[in-house]
Amino acid sequence: MINYKEHGELVRKAQLGDKECLNRLAEAARVHLREYVLRLTLKEDLTQDIVQESILEMFKVFDKLKRADRFWAWLDGIAFNKIRSHYGRQWRHKTISLSDIDRQIAIGDSQSALAEMVNRELKQIVLISMRELSPRYRAVLTMRCYKDMPYSEIAGLMGCTEFGAQSLFYRAKKALAKKLSHHGLGKGYLLAALVLFGKLTASTEAAAANISVTAATLKVGAAASLAAIVTSKTAIVSVVTTAAITGGTMVVTLGTGKIDIGPERINAQTSFNSPARTVAKGIEQCWYFFPEGPGKPFMMRLLKFNASGKNSFCRNLQNQHANYYYDKNTVYINNFRAYNTDISVTRLPTDGDDLSRFISRVEGRQADMERVSGRGKGLLVISKRSSEHGDRIWRMDRHFNVLEEECFQFDWPQDARIIDNRDQMHKRGWTYFRITGIINGQQVSGTGRIPFVYAASGQAGPWLKLQLANGTKIVDGASGACVFDTRGKTVATYAAGSFFKGLGRPWMGLHTIDTVRRDAAEKQVWFETRVLPGGDKAEVVLTQEQRRLVYTIDMETDVIEKITFAGTNGSEGELRFSYLQDIESPGNEFVSPRIRSHRKLQQNPPGILWLATLANGR
Repeated sequence: MINYKEHGELVRKAQLGDKECLNRLAEAARVHLREYVLRLTLKEDLTQDIVQESILEMFKVFDKLKRADRFWAWLDGIAFNKIRSHYGRQWRHKTISLSDIDRQIAIGDSQSALAEMVNRELKQIVLISMRELSPRYRAVLTMRCYKDMPYSEIAGLMGCTEFGAQSLFYRAKKALAKKLSHHGLGKGYLLAALVLFGKLTASTEAAAANISVTAATLKVGAAASLAAIVTSKTAIVSVVTTAAITGGTMVVTLGTGKIDIGPERINAQTSFNSPARTVAKGIEQCWYFFPEGPGKPFMMRLLKFNASGKNSFCRNLQNQHANYYYDKNTVYINNFRAYNTDISVTRLPTDGDDLSRFISRVEGRQADMERVSGRGKGLLVISKRSSEHGDRIWRMDRHFNVLEEECFQFDWPQDARIIDNRDQMHKRGWTYFRITGIINGQQVSGTGRIPFVYAASGQAGPWLKLQLANGTKIVDGASGACVFDTRGKTVATYAAGSFFKGLGRPWMGLHTIDTVRRDAAEKQVWFETRVLPGGDKAEVVLTQEQRRLVYTIDMETDVIEKITFAGTNGSEGELRFSYLQDIESPGNEFVSPRIRSHRKLQQNPPGILWLATLANGR
């Protein structure tokens, strides 16, 4: 067994150039890493390769080690990066295949006595359950349970915040408990399984004897506790067997208690997207995440608690991939973003005072959303709402990797029914669209591309090309937005996205009905909203200086169908939007625009007012 304190002297001598100490350190490192890497990979051949590569890397960069007392953590970091690099994209997903289940970890002769003590069926269940976990789940369980690493250090290795490390560990425990349950072991067996796995993967019998995982180690934040539920006769026999092996390192309690998940807890159950946010009795917790900062795309998840603040469940999720809604063991995947049932404008915690005050004037009521002044990328805002009070900000954080971590992942029940209501273009995540219309008797036409989800906005970003009746062209693309006169000369240059103001931008996180109204409020343009008969369509009417725009919005598809114009002096017109379900042969009309303009950007972009000017036929 490695005495880590004694090896501190070896590290210091090796740093001074003692080659013999360096070689002795390398041998100790092999033993140390073999145990660590095996727990993450569960493959002997891969473990040997990664250990060898890590030792070679250690020799190469040994002179970069700044603190001798941090040697083992530094070495673990080298191995961890090798493992993560090996798995690549598989790092965040399960890598188990049916053929893998029959493969077992090779346990050395030194552990033969221990292996004989363990019920073979129990050993198989634990190893198979661990192997079925994603590599990152095994990693965080290993760091926390067998290395006793604080969440701050885990966060450093995993590349996330301490908050994210806690969430990841909680989800890893939940995933392992579910795997064990599928094989006949209840949630109460989680602690015993972790102890047993540690012993089975220990490098020596002496190391196995020192494996200890306590209930305190498994806690995530305050008010967390484990439930001990045994669901089969096999499990009961196994618990008795394992209790003898662990030698007092754990206490197994049989019972039917449930985990107490208070409102401050990170909830790892299903998160889904709802067609509408409703306020029921009890408490809600809404998570807003702005990966690029306030005013840019955001994701949302809604958790609901009962009146006592316990027994939470996640109903809504709008993440970078789709919109989900969970109800009565059924998952609905929808085209549309969430909107309020009373058709009031959706408020965000990052809304500015001017925007919030104008919306309140239009709606005749004050906002019930507390405002935050957070800035910069990776902003995570969590608010609480009770039936008696509005949203109150509970927590703000910087959480740059939240979309790839647990907070915005989904984990609905295995037996949940999945109903995918999306059409072809929403399943794809983006599409092309055409604009046709007439302003004052003259044709207006255009094309564009629209992403529906944030994940698609990078590869299939939004762009727009519009030809006006008087020969003017409006072009908006990734590199900027320009207005060209009839001779092709640049008249004005704006920031990219300027001419999407007043149009639907679902990849930003809001339903089109909210996007249009908030764009209007941003420019102090008065609006009113009405739902059309049938409830599947709504109209938003904008009025500004005798100019009138009427938006017809498909609430299910979450797109604008048409915009009707009425300007001064009797001018009128209409723009109609059509969206392509099939894009196999889109044609040259859908070539992304290339904007080459060296003009200085206009300091006051027109916002939704550029559409208002069309009401006057200009």
